[in-house]
Amino acid sequence: MIAVHDLHKRHGSLEIIKGISLNVAKGDVAAIIGPSGGGKSTFLRCINGLERFQGGTVKIGDYTLTSATSPAKDAKLLQDVRKRVGFVFQQFNLFPHLTVLGNCIEAPLRVNGEEKGAAEARAMEILKRVGLEEKARSWPHDLSGGQQQRVAIARTLAMQPECILFDEPTSALDPVMAGEVLKVITALAEADQTMIVVTHSMMFAREVCDHVHVFAGGHDVEWGPPGQVFGDPQHETTRSFLRQAGQV
Repeated sequence: MIAVHDLHKRHGSLEIIKGISLNVAKGDVAAIIGPSGGGKSTFLRCINGLERFQGGTVKIGDYTLTSATSPAKDAKLLQDVRKRVGFVFQQFNLFPHLTVLGNCIEAPLRVNGEEKGAAEARAMEILKRVGLEEKARSWPHDLSGGQQQRVAIARTLAMQPECILFDEPTSALDPVMAGEVLKVITALAEADQTMIVVTHSMMFAREVCDHVHVFAGGHDVEWGPPGQVFGDPQHETTRSFLRQAGQV
């Protein structure tokens, strides 16, 4: 589904990602964990073309992004990629002038050219999945942080993406609200939604994900099944990080 090969990303002379390769098969859930500043969020943004990179390739199905891909000359390619790869940010980024339902149908109407009735019907089904059917006519400012993040997930699902990238989706939430959001993401995993999740929740990475990758200093220092990474970490960076996270 997603194949990243030898990805390099720089900001000026500072190299953020130093040759990371990572594959995610259809239906798999990959967690990316590790200390701050390891390149986790930047890596996600490179996957769906939100940031350009300086080396390597990103393949998403039949589409390929390279260091030569640019918004100016490859707008159609990037649009096609983003239709297939949804992105849920740390901050909710909901449109404040649109209701919950309006947020969920905006992209299907404007980007996909869907008929409004069909888009609304599917959006209502998705809102029911995330437990917010009764909030369809509410405004974002009337919702809790956890509810807003669930709307952001619903908005992404409304585009029927093949894969969803989550960039620390619970980092701005208190533990109760974070639990609400992780419950939704867990349900998506159980429904075989392909996902890459940058997360601080070690329990989620351990219990829900198929593969865990540990990013540090721009490298993917260790990866494998959760039982291996958490139960028998091989790299000192992993062991140190898990100790600080209270996992060993």
